[in-house]
Amino acid sequence: MSTPAPARTQNPSWIDRYFRISERGSTIGQEIRGGIVTFFAMSYILVLNPLILSTPDSTGAYLGGGTDEPNFAAVAAGTALVAGLMSILMGSVAKFPLAVAAGLGINALLAYTVVGMPGMTWADAMGLIVLEGILILVLVLTGLREAVFRAVPQQLKVAISVGIGLFIALVGLVNAGIVRPGGTPLQLGVDGSLVGWPAVVFVVGLFLIIVLMARGVRGAMLIGIVAATVLAGIIEAVAHVGTQAEGAAGGWGLTVPAIEGSVVAAPDFGTLGQFSLFGAFGKIGVVAALLLIFSILLADFFDTMGTMVAIGAEADLLDENGNPPSTRQILVVDSVAAVAGGAAGVSSNTSFIESAAGVGDGARTGLASVVTGVAFLLAVFLAPLAEFVPYEAATPALVIVGFLMMQQVTEISWRDMAIAIPAFLTIVLMPFAYSITVGIGAGFVAYVVLAAARKGGARKVHWLMWVVAALFVVYFALGPIQQVLSV
Repeated sequence: MSTPAPARTQNPSWIDRYFRISERGSTIGQEIRGGIVTFFAMSYILVLNPLILSTPDSTGAYLGGGTDEPNFAAVAAGTALVAGLMSILMGSVAKFPLAVAAGLGINALLAYTVVGMPGMTWADAMGLIVLEGILILVLVLTGLREAVFRAVPQQLKVAISVGIGLFIALVGLVNAGIVRPGGTPLQLGVDGSLVGWPAVVFVVGLFLIIVLMARGVRGAMLIGIVAATVLAGIIEAVAHVGTQAEGAAGGWGLTVPAIEGSVVAAPDFGTLGQFSLFGAFGKIGVVAALLLIFSILLADFFDTMGTMVAIGAEADLLDENGNPPSTRQILVVDSVAAVAGGAAGVSSNTSFIESAAGVGDGARTGLASVVTGVAFLLAVFLAPLAEFVPYEAATPALVIVGFLMMQQVTEISWRDMAIAIPAFLTIVLMPFAYSITVGIGAGFVAYVVLAAARKGGARKVHWLMWVVAALFVVYFALGPIQQVLSV
């Protein structure tokens, strides 16, 4: 009987050392898988961003040029290009499993409010985004943005993470059509029932992921997304379901799992460089332009803060004070992404909470973000293939990640009213108001008010928390303030 040979010590590869893969308890294969899962969870932005930015500006022109119809192809190509480059930058510089793409909310503000102002063009609106990105980058480089982040009490950071978990679970349910507006004001499916084959795809994908996770199968989320996508493609090929936009209540939410023609398409980069840095100031006035920049900046500032806390908590990468590693680098790249999105004419790019899907499937390092970025760059040329994955196949991963993030709620001191109430408001207002920024703002204001109400408590609150709470009061009252200033 032979004795086993002693195990040989293998030196980790340069990729392992650079991204600290083994140090964080991961593997290269695990990071690649997590990066692909994140891409699938985020790929809807390639369709949704062009749809949102399809509104003509006040002159009747569409983004990307022309007055006849929206240039969806150019916006999609620009969206994929910037998301790819910025995700790779985030992964290689910050070495954190956080991917970047055009931020929802800010793009809607541009499309439905800003470009409708008298004389405003898409170039003027994108100029505001570039200025906001430059300003927020200055705040990072001077240390102010990081200082504000570190001034937030640790239990409020936990509440932010839990609130984001509920938020992305709701996003997943709404995007899949499982929860829809109507009646109360939300309801299950159509008139309280799940309707249509897409709902079947979602349920099958959700329970497949749950069962695989319960059995300890690696790559459960990726397997679930791929299996649900294949099922969706088969169903569409046989039943020709169509979309909800075409009037089918039980149709696909956004993308149809079918490919017509070639999977390869030449990109149109017509939006790149289409911005006017100070054009908005001459069209709507200095005060109105500054208020818009302020509102965009505040949303960008705290969305990213909440997102990186949530991702760090899910990946078990936070220190004892609730701070992720490489905080400064994360914030710098996120600020650069805002500038890049505006300069490319596709709206501000920011850290995506859907990165939690990849983390939930094992991603722990920046290599996952690099993989996600490469997938976005491939999508520049493979847009038809990227659009094959429907909402209903990808969103079950978001619901599962919401469950995983919700488990942190036990770390909050619920018997201490001074922290419990701000934490509660933070958690519930993120999904209820459908905004990470609103939840954070409500929690900050409540925390400062309750601390001040306690004897000697006001002195224990970091001065930056007072400043930020005051800014959030202005943010919440921005509509009336704009009305007063316009009189």
